[in-house]
Amino acid sequence: MTQTFNVQQLVKAVLHGEKRAIAKTISIIENNEPQAQKIISQIYPRTGRAQIVGITGPPGAGKSTLIEKLVKELRNRGKTVGIVAVDPTSPFSGGAFLGDRVRMQDLSTDTGVYIRSMATRNHPGGLAKATKDAARVLDASGKDVVIVETVGAGQSEVEVVKVAQTILVVLAPGLGDDIQAIKAGQMEIGDIFVVNKSDRENANKAVSDVQAMLEMASEKKGWRPVVIKTSALTGEGIAELLERIDEHAEYLKTGPIDERRKEKIESELVEALTQKITESIVNEFKQKEQWNKITQSILSRETDPYSAADRLLAKQLKTTRKR
Repeated sequence: MTQTFNVQQLVKAVLHGEKRAIAKTISIIENNEPQAQKIISQIYPRTGRAQIVGITGPPGAGKSTLIEKLVKELRNRGKTVGIVAVDPTSPFSGGAFLGDRVRMQDLSTDTGVYIRSMATRNHPGGLAKATKDAARVLDASGKDVVIVETVGAGQSEVEVVKVAQTILVVLAPGLGDDIQAIKAGQMEIGDIFVVNKSDRENANKAVSDVQAMLEMASEKKGWRPVVIKTSALTGEGIAELLERIDEHAEYLKTGPIDERRKEKIESELVEALTQKITESIVNEFKQKEQWNKITQSILSRETDPYSAADRLLAKQLKTTRKR
């Protein structure tokens, strides 16, 4: 569907924090519409001001309820908040399978809070491809804090480190989360570990287990990950958690954040180049008569997609060498 809108006017509205403009812009980015790159290019210079917090962890740990309490405390402190909640993809509509607005109804009427559910669209890292840009839109719109909540999908959760500055790993007693965290590599990416549902009787043991694992796994210098016990239902530990988030933000200002930014920029540049090169090559192939012949041969089971790709690339390389 062709969109008719003025990019400059849309960008201006986003920079003024208008919710409808933010929603439209994120939809354009998520659907990879032709004007998406132009919009990102125009808002990019106005980014880098928000504190971006990634929240990850297994299903059942209470991430969404914890976010609700965190946001309410942030609002009490006068800060505006943007939330990008990445959910599994619906097999029918292709959209977000779980509507986080349902789980955060109390926040949806707050003018200082913007909530957006995004589908992973089967992206293997548990994060939608457009998540980084959606966080940028919220940053440019003037939000003080942007929270990115990921799908609770185990080993793929580590990709949140590419988006956020401070990573919270949310666990809960009795779910076997300590083992799952080790498998997921979350012990390496977590800056703050939150043992939620602290009203459970084995909460203290869970805290001790996580601390013990951090001692075993931690060899890096600098920031030492901390473990906080919270109850998202009662609000216990929320104030202390925010203090630790602020402490980590202050720590990053002393130098390591520059190294992190460089790593993220290099990673993002590689991803962008890979995407552009792939699109360019595929578009070139599609314009050739051989493309239809090969797709027909795959349909008729005369060959498989991988062998067909080998043939296409071999022919392309042969043509390139002759030039």
